Amino acid sequence: MNMAVEALIALLILLGAAFVLIGSWGLVRLPSTMERLHGPTKATTLGLGALLIGSMIFFQARLGVWTAHELLICVFLFITAPISANMIAKVHLHRLRTGAIVEPNSIAGDPPHPGGEDDWATFGAPPPGPAATAADR
Repeated sequence: MNMAVEALIALLILLGAAFVLIGSWGLVRLPSTMERLHGPTKATTLGLGALLIGSMIFFQARLGVWTAHELLICVFLFITAPISANMIAKVHLHRLRTGAIVEPNSIAGDPPHPGGEDDWATFGAPPPGPAATAADR
């Protein structure tokens, strides 16, 4: 194997491992749920992407065979991570708004209110009083 290819593989593996470590550390250390979302969705996604690309280059250089498994994992990861983070954030904001949970103070502070009657594109708070049935609507 060429020395430049080995250096590229080593660089991708070290870069990927550093991103995964930083993302995991952020997941554990950050105080609020909204801040904890950035660890697995941003840094860990980039880290796993670098590790998988390094793996693709290694097996092509060593065996001379391209495999699509790592590429498919990267594509799946880059598509699903933002969607799942968006869903987790929406549920978290909805639960905060309805009072189902109490979040510790964040180092970033409270998010600014968007204004108006709506609140961060989440479901509206339930109306006070007895629950409305489908016939009442």
